[in-house]
Amino acid sequence: MLYNVNIEKILFLDIETVSGKASFNELDDTFKTLWKLKCRQILRDYDADVEDEQASLIYKQRAAIYAEYGKIVVISVGFIAKEGDKLVLRLKSFKGDDEKRLLEEFSQMLDKHFFDPMVHYICGHNIKEFDVPYLCRRMVINQMQLPNILNIVGKKPWEVKYFLDTMELWKFGDYKNYTSLKLLAAVMGIPSPKDDIDGSEVGMVYWLENDLKRIAVYCEKDVLTVVQLFMKYCLKPSLTSDQIVSVTKD
Repeated sequence: MLYNVNIEKILFLDIETVSGKASFNELDDTFKTLWKLKCRQILRDYDADVEDEQASLIYKQRAAIYAEYGKIVVISVGFIAKEGDKLVLRLKSFKGDDEKRLLEEFSQMLDKHFFDPMVHYICGHNIKEFDVPYLCRRMVINQMQLPNILNIVGKKPWEVKYFLDTMELWKFGDYKNYTSLKLLAAVMGIPSPKDDIDGSEVGMVYWLENDLKRIAVYCEKDVLTVVQLFMKYCLKPSLTSDQIVSVTKD
């Protein structure tokens, strides 16, 4: 179903996010009040009297998924190139506690290598609803200029066809259900990417263990799974271990 897309022009992408603070109690009074209002929306009870204990629990569980209350700690990417007679996938992660710095490094990479919406693509799972908006919002919060390929304000859906969303591609016109990457990997016979931690544990690994390398490994496995899924969509053979290289620096 994607027979005409040049796979060498695609940047495969995934991000990992955590809460902006280690706990609800570390928020200032303004953000505590705003988070309690957000909790009403999450609970779908706009008259709820949200106590600190409940707000703290929901913050631990959900704050990371909202760009206003979370931050990005890892951006993993992958790109495919021909080396001799075979394709090779190179994986790389931008990671760090300084979100603005990792966003700047990522943005510089986009502007240098994946800058033209008429030629290049960005591919990921649910990137239209999560990764891309989250990246753009955090860049604005950090007062950064958006790289050209992410400068999508005011664009119509048909003007951003260079976003290849593997979840959306699976819908075939059905807009009722969310299909996880893990489920699609299982359906397609792709080995599960999560053999260490899962998304619910990223915050713990970051705030309690400060293990960015572990989070980056986890994130790169997601990117690899997206690549393998995309290959299935294109009716192409899966990449083998000798075709996959991580160039992330420790």
